[in-house]
Amino acid sequence: MRPMRDLRAVLILLWFFGCIGAFLFAQHQNIPPGVAIVAGASFLLELSFYFATAWAPAWQPRSKRTAIALLVAAAVIPWLAFAIGLGVFDLRLLLILILLAAVASGWFPVLPGHALTDVLFLVLMAAVYLAKPFRLLYLSPIEDIRMDVLGQLMWIRTGVLAVLWFRPQYGKGFGFLPSRRDWSIGLRYYAYFLPAGVALTALLRFGSFRLAEDYWWKAPATFLGIFLVAALAEEFFFRALLQQRLSTWLGDTAGLLAASVLFGLAHLGFRAFPNWKMTALAALAGLFYGRAFALAGSIRASMVTHALTVTTWRTFLA
Repeated sequence: MRPMRDLRAVLILLWFFGCIGAFLFAQHQNIPPGVAIVAGASFLLELSFYFATAWAPAWQPRSKRTAIALLVAAAVIPWLAFAIGLGVFDLRLLLILILLAAVASGWFPVLPGHALTDVLFLVLMAAVYLAKPFRLLYLSPIEDIRMDVLGQLMWIRTGVLAVLWFRPQYGKGFGFLPSRRDWSIGLRYYAYFLPAGVALTALLRFGSFRLAEDYWWKAPATFLGIFLVAALAEEFFFRALLQQRLSTWLGDTAGLLAASVLFGLAHLGFRAFPNWKMTALAALAGLFYGRAFALAGSIRASMVTHALTVTTWRTFLA
């Protein structure tokens, strides 16, 4: 019962502060009340599903078919909430969304339990995410509201839940709240990375020093956003899934190196293609993220290192 009480407390706080934030955002952007209510409720619904992944083991269905059906339904519900509420419902888009969710949800139960299946799942998740189909699937009637963010969050948590339910051995250390040990290891490997990262940045002439405007509040907000979304997704799939799988094949050191190189290559299309400078920096950072994960046995430690690294970059480099 305790996990469910904790989840209820998180959801109550999420909706309370989320409603306040949505109201202030709508006021600032002059968004019509009807649109603001529907869009805000859709985002809070998606965030409720997203944060509930931390409690996934407590409510895993016994039947694989039931699990797949729940994952697909959870993927579709926030989309229906905003599509119907904002008058942008399109049956073709709904069917495409169901297909994507069904492929991700049914990947492990349908395909044979093989190492290649696990690696190809990561390829699937990355390919869809990088292809950015959600801008077409999550149409917004107002330019100031990017509804495709709902699709990005949906895709991340659907993939995470599929792994947690059908490949629980890769769920080591999954969660949103780092322990004291996670913080200690994450901070340590961030400190280890800084000299190497600064040196490589200077060598590659990648950006120039410039303190971000309003850094005093943007830096904490950046850290929180990166930690809860980008770092969680990338560390879960690249460290908990890929690095562990490669380490069983190649050994710990070679597995770490291979996962870091692949992590770097995943950034090849960052802002411009091919972005070799970003690829090199990401691969180097991946080594330190991977070591933090391996030492802590938890992605929350590597999430700390990851989020601090990205926050430093966005705060001090143009």
